[in-house]
Amino acid sequence: MDGCQNSDTNTTALGFCLLPSELIQSILFSLALPEIVRMKLVNKFLAYLISDRDFIRQCNLRSRSATWLFVYKKRWRHDAAIHGFSDQSNSWFKVCIDELMKQALFYPGEDVYLLTASGNIFLFASNNQKVVIAVNLVSKTVKKIPPCPLGPRGTSSWRRSGMKLVPEPSGSGHFRFLFVELVETTPVVFEYNSETEKWHCREARESNGNNQRNDCMFLNAHNSPHESLVVAVGSEQTPPFILRPRLGNGQHQPATTSNWANINDRRHVYGDGHMMILKSTGVDGSDRRRAAKALSSIEIWGISLKSGNWEHVSNVPSEIMEQIGTPYGVMIGCLEARNGIIRAVLMSNFEGLWDITWLACEKQSNIWNWMSLPDCKMKGANLAGITFSSGLSLT
Repeated sequence: MDGCQNSDTNTTALGFCLLPSELIQSILFSLALPEIVRMKLVNKFLAYLISDRDFIRQCNLRSRSATWLFVYKKRWRHDAAIHGFSDQSNSWFKVCIDELMKQALFYPGEDVYLLTASGNIFLFASNNQKVVIAVNLVSKTVKKIPPCPLGPRGTSSWRRSGMKLVPEPSGSGHFRFLFVELVETTPVVFEYNSETEKWHCREARESNGNNQRNDCMFLNAHNSPHESLVVAVGSEQTPPFILRPRLGNGQHQPATTSNWANINDRRHVYGDGHMMILKSTGVDGSDRRRAAKALSSIEIWGISLKSGNWEHVSNVPSEIMEQIGTPYGVMIGCLEARNGIIRAVLMSNFEGLWDITWLACEKQSNIWNWMSLPDCKMKGANLAGITFSSGLSLT
């Protein structure tokens, strides 16, 4: 769409394009990436400017610092869409993917779940066809990933596996997809390379205490209140190794350690070698049909590479807890740790209304920030996946 639909819009676009090019670029760089893409549709001048190699290079460098939250939701017999929110913006962006999905899926109303995302790549699992689909939102390409060595897997199998999507830094569109699964009693790392289109398997070994490094990827193979089984994955030259972090061995005891049996008042969320413990209490006046809870505390724990156990990192300050402790019936969350910052998102539902809270903690300074995200029109929709992502680019 090169033209505009009314004279007022045409006049505004023309006036904007008459500004000095340096000022136009500065304005564009202040926008989130989806907004920049939309600006290409305004007229040929902006499309030419945004397609310039120098502009793309500078834009991609700036976009690397942005963290995105992507929510995939579906409505019965309606278009499926990805909704994205960036920590550098204040609004949701919607991307309809129905037409892209039709290139890989043959059944209307296919049961599809968003597994993970990174860069411009999104991975979806089809429950009916039991395949994984890679979607590149920028190049508009869709590709089915060959079945992994474990054979076809439904969405329930994928959701229990720790996984990581790693785009190639060259901008080629290729990626590595890793997940861990217990084969009998041995954790095995399965890795798919989109360039070779092949899977590679590696058994994880017990840690000898000398192979623990800070630059590893941590994939959770099994989680329980007392102990987790985590696999640390480094370079291809070094075998992945096993960690079994436990709670309760350090001086700082979590507020919930003495109440392991009562799992209804506590939830654990895992990601990138960290764990978030959510403690809740019942809300006075709620009956069994509409049982409501409210968050009372949130703790962050991380794997100590010295002891191999969970060590306390931080608690969400009480003044923030007072703001986010609204009643909920159901709550889910996701957690990531990257570049010294721990990020968490909590999605709660109470009587059909969704509430989304974004939390972030800078580990070195122990400074917390939070924001309540605007409504992304979840009412009446089915949540089919939530994930953090980074590295979104124009190419």
